[in-house]
Amino acid sequence: MWELARFFLRMGFTAFGGPAAHIAMLHDEVVTRRQWVSERHFLDMLGATNLIPGPNSTEMMLHVGYVCAGWRGLLVAGICFISPAMLIVLVLAALYVNYGSTPQATWLLYGVKPVVIALVAQALWSLGRKAVKDAWLLGLGILVLAAYALGAGEIALLLAGGLLVMLARNLRSAGTAALLAPLSGLSLPTLAAPFSLRASFLFFLKVGSVLYGSGYVLLAFLRADLVTRFAWLTDQQLIDAVAVGQLTPGPILTTATFIGYLLGDLPGALLATLGIFLPSFIFVLITNPLVPRLRQSPWASGFLDGVNVAALALMAAVTWQLGRAALVDAYSLLLALAAAIALFRYKVNSLWLVLGGAAAGWLAALVDLI
Repeated sequence: MWELARFFLRMGFTAFGGPAAHIAMLHDEVVTRRQWVSERHFLDMLGATNLIPGPNSTEMMLHVGYVCAGWRGLLVAGICFISPAMLIVLVLAALYVNYGSTPQATWLLYGVKPVVIALVAQALWSLGRKAVKDAWLLGLGILVLAAYALGAGEIALLLAGGLLVMLARNLRSAGTAALLAPLSGLSLPTLAAPFSLRASFLFFLKVGSVLYGSGYVLLAFLRADLVTRFAWLTDQQLIDAVAVGQLTPGPILTTATFIGYLLGDLPGALLATLGIFLPSFIFVLITNPLVPRLRQSPWASGFLDGVNVAALALMAAVTWQLGRAALVDAYSLLLALAAAIALFRYKVNSLWLVLGGAAAGWLAALVDLI
């Protein structure tokens, strides 16, 4: 258990670069170097994480912990992997609350925000190439985009997308997809409410329970509820939270820690973190023994394809909305373009890009003062 704790703490402090990089690091350590897990079993677990909601890289850590030491190993793996990022984000959130409105911090974030938009766009492109496998899935993505623009709820769109593809592939009835199509316009009722710790915890628990796709899909849920419906955050605060999440190692979902601190200080941060990660612990605990069967299920495969495309469509819509808040002048547009070239052409690590964006913002402040 101590060996597991040391290993996952080290992963928590050094796993920069997003979910794909985290999973690659984990594979190298537990399959190639330590041989705790076989290649086939690792791939089976990776497939299973795509069938359940939650952050994929965090859930892979949980799966490995469970395989090595049962439910105790799962707890050790999760807590040790999440805690470093959570603690770093707490420090940054406290600094943001105290100094975020000062000119120095404003200019740093001004440089980081365009980089974040480029990072999300790169993740969207990379995931989209794998998820949009045919014209039917492309059409579904366009339908989800249109429904979202008309005000449809994110959860209903994700579930409808998954059901449409699953049933269309596995049922021969020609009328099935047509009967289910109206589901894509359904919206779960959400009532605006004043902030409370209980409401915040339940919101992040809901998000952690239904969040499919990349951690970046989190933006769709956060903006729809926290910015648009509840008005607990502004667009600027949301993109600042994402920027801080990019500066830290570990799971991107510790963005919830930052937001929880802004809304409810330390109790808000801890409850938000617990709420968004708790479902992953439960899902992995339930599904790990079922991994071999899930891998071979055509029904599960169809549902996954539909949900992934719907999640990417939501991600694209929110990237556009946040981009309008971050790209405010020619300099910020140039930063976003430079970051995109560095990502797409040269595969530069996201940490260096975020630090470079902060430096560019600081330089812009110096030029402005001169």
